[in-house]
Amino acid sequence: MKKILIVILLTVLCGCAGSGNNASDEEVLRVGMECDYAPFNWTQIEDSETAVQISSVDYADGYDVVIASMIAEELGRKVEIVKTDWDSLIPSLNAGQIDCIIAGMTETPQRAEEVNFTTPYYESDMVVIVRKDSDLVNISDIQQLAGYNVLGQANTTYDEVIDQIEGAVHMVPLDTYPRMILSLQAGEADAITAELPVANGVVAANPDLAIVMFEEGKGFVIDTSVSIAVAKENTDLLNAIQNALDKISEADRLQIMQDAVSRQPAAGE
Repeated sequence: MKKILIVILLTVLCGCAGSGNNASDEEVLRVGMECDYAPFNWTQIEDSETAVQISSVDYADGYDVVIASMIAEELGRKVEIVKTDWDSLIPSLNAGQIDCIIAGMTETPQRAEEVNFTTPYYESDMVVIVRKDSDLVNISDIQQLAGYNVLGQANTTYDEVIDQIEGAVHMVPLDTYPRMILSLQAGEADAITAELPVANGVVAANPDLAIVMFEEGKGFVIDTSVSIAVAKENTDLLNAIQNALDKISEADRLQIMQDAVSRQPAAGE
């Protein structure tokens, strides 16, 4: 009798465990990004049609969030945005804490040694942002920034390109883009580097600032495309993400960016 009761009890427990596991086995795509780099990604407290919840009180939105959501849907997964400091993105990916990075990241030889990349999902131009009342508003050559304080973001191509300006005061880079904007507005920096969509969003949110674009052949020499990063050993996921990405047309990508620029929050919100 005791043996029968034990068998019944084990059967019930196994059945309950199996049911619980099935309920929690929904596949997710864990996507790492700063959530602090508008219009590619940012944090907000309101829910919206394009936002993804990242905590009990916060949501992530932006170009990267929409692209991540579209890719996850194509893969039949639920998207999960993992807010991660820029310098921790690749380590987190290689530690298995996230599945991919969609964070406005440019493929470089150094990064390609650590992770694999898809083809670019957005391409742009490198510009600088200055104060609207600055004498730099009308320059057309990066060499005209000689003698001025130029600021970039730490561990990014934004910082590396400053060395192309002969005689510029290469400021110590800051860790986030909002801090760079504040430095420019405070008069500490005379110019900050930016990709054009980022600059468009910054100026839209800060009417005291202006974008400087350069004449052909007189601008920065730099790859401004951004790609999705996946761990070296995860080739199946890389191929699946690439296939999903290929289904998003160039026209749709441009529209998604335009929409992100138009709805991004003002700096400091």
